[in-house]
Amino acid sequence: DAKTYRDIWIPHASKKKALLLVPQFRTADFPGSRGYNLGNMFDSRGRAIPRPEWSFARIEQIFDHVREAVGGTQTGYSIYGHSAGAQFVQRMMLFMPEARIERAVSANAGWYTFPDFNTGFPYGLGGTPVTEADLATVFARDFAILLGEEDTDEAHPTLRSTPEAQAQGANRFDRGHACFAAAGAKAAELGVPFAWRITTVPGASHSNTEMAEAGARLLFNPAG
Repeated sequence: DAKTYRDIWIPHASKKKALLLVPQFRTADFPGSRGYNLGNMFDSRGRAIPRPEWSFARIEQIFDHVREAVGGTQTGYSIYGHSAGAQFVQRMMLFMPEARIERAVSANAGWYTFPDFNTGFPYGLGGTPVTEADLATVFARDFAILLGEEDTDEAHPTLRSTPEAQAQGANRFDRGHACFAAAGAKAAELGVPFAWRITTVPGASHSNTEMAEAGARLLFNPAG
């Protein structure tokens, strides 16, 4: 539903004279949550997929392509995702610390990959190439977890209900707070700076329309 998201974001981007890019990932190329939400990092048999073929890597490739096409001089970009897109953004932050992301917002993710090496992927970092040095880089980034205060439906039809996801919290609101707390604790354990922040939107449920204005403030105003 890239077109729907694009139309919602046009007024916010236009107000700041920002170039708005809304990529659409085809199911045929990036099937299901494995191909999109989880970055296309592993195939259906659990075998590692080359990094350039990750869905995360497509963002970097799009940035290079568009910058060249418009003759731009940008050195980085901001990124926003809602729901499945929020999962995409949060994991891209973890698994591509080299990405040229200047500011990122993950809004109403259904569940998260925690910065925990003792828990296997996709709920943690076990079995992935992420290192403690990578986490230090990621924790220093301007990354916001954005949550709707009414996104608390424990029986929402698209809310993952596996035991591992339930361990993160009963609903999206609780899971976002749990991920933020876990990241802060891990940064303290590593003794590295922690620049992440968490922001909530009163009255907002699981709706990008209700979250976009707050997301735009976080993306376009460094002070949030």
